[in-house]
Amino acid sequence: MKKRIYLDHAATTPLDKRVLKEMMPYFGNKFGNASSLHSFGQEAKIDLEKARERVAKLINAEPEEIIFTSGGSESDNLALRGIAYANREKGNHIIASSIEHPAILRTVEGLENEGFRISIMPVGKDGFVDPEKIRAEINEKTILVSVMHANNEIGTIQPIEEIAKICSEKNVYFHSDAVQSFGKVKIDVKKVPVSMMSFSAHKIYGPKGIGALYVRKGTRIKPIITGGPQERKMRAGTENVASAVGFAKAAELMHAEMDKENKRLIGIRDYLIKELLKISDSRLNGGPEKRLPNNVSIIFKYVEGESLLTMLDMEGIAVSTGSACSSASLKPSHVLLAIGCRAEEAHGSLRISLGRANTMEDAEFVVKKVPEIVAQLRRFSPLGKKDF
Repeated sequence: MKKRIYLDHAATTPLDKRVLKEMMPYFGNKFGNASSLHSFGQEAKIDLEKARERVAKLINAEPEEIIFTSGGSESDNLALRGIAYANREKGNHIIASSIEHPAILRTVEGLENEGFRISIMPVGKDGFVDPEKIRAEINEKTILVSVMHANNEIGTIQPIEEIAKICSEKNVYFHSDAVQSFGKVKIDVKKVPVSMMSFSAHKIYGPKGIGALYVRKGTRIKPIITGGPQERKMRAGTENVASAVGFAKAAELMHAEMDKENKRLIGIRDYLIKELLKISDSRLNGGPEKRLPNNVSIIFKYVEGESLLTMLDMEGIAVSTGSACSSASLKPSHVLLAIGCRAEEAHGSLRISLGRANTMEDAEFVVKKVPEIVAQLRRFSPLGKKDF
């Protein structure tokens, strides 16, 4: 069988065997409902709260500031809608960046239809938000700013500490989607005055269907899923104890191995960037500095990205042309358009996101195959320089 190389860890990661082992009892004898008062339920409740403590410790938060959710999208929705609905009397203005995940951008679109005023902030050609432009955009009606910590497509790490301080000075809530950065970049909510942060387990070798929202004490927020009193009345529904425990274990493993693994991945990442940029008419998306240790995002002109992806897959290499959430769409990436790419260029993007199992040998195979496939696609491409 042909060797298969998975290079799409920004989309999802395989479940770590150590995580699965810790989850297994909750599919058997530890099946209790954490809201039940009998011993089965109370055993589950104790383990759920321990998982909450374990996650909170990793970002220097208090356990009661962690709300377990079904994942990053729900966390983003709870942050934005929860703040919007709880603070209507204060104002109706929300600010977000142009390169946010669709879970943010589609949510603010919905809020705009409900009467909220939305400002979408541009980014520079390297994909960074200017904190001073956010400062200038804040007014007396602004209730929330949302800027992601690290971008899922181009890997840029935003200056959220500076943005958070500006929002704190202006008495405005600040939310950051940290789904891609959690476990790869150190986060300390005592040092960064962020009001809320979104996390997801399946990006860090944990189970799918579980995430969390950090909500700083004193933040006025309303639930968007109502029913029972679970998650401190902020998220109704029977608690997913098995996945919460798995999330905590995955997060602990990522943080314990972070420094060593980041150093290893940066070496592979930089090798890929250096070698792939030797291909003519190629360009790195996002600045070379302040980017995730596992992210490589490159545009190859005169190439159709989906064809590149398909041919690499035939060689056993799994990559992406952008976000997994929008991969079924024929529209060019909104992130690439936001950093100034033309639609034709954006369709020729390639995203490689490295993970634990990847080696320099994998990278060498990619470096061998990508130029061959790009050259082949360009020979048959109807696109020419006149089209760009």
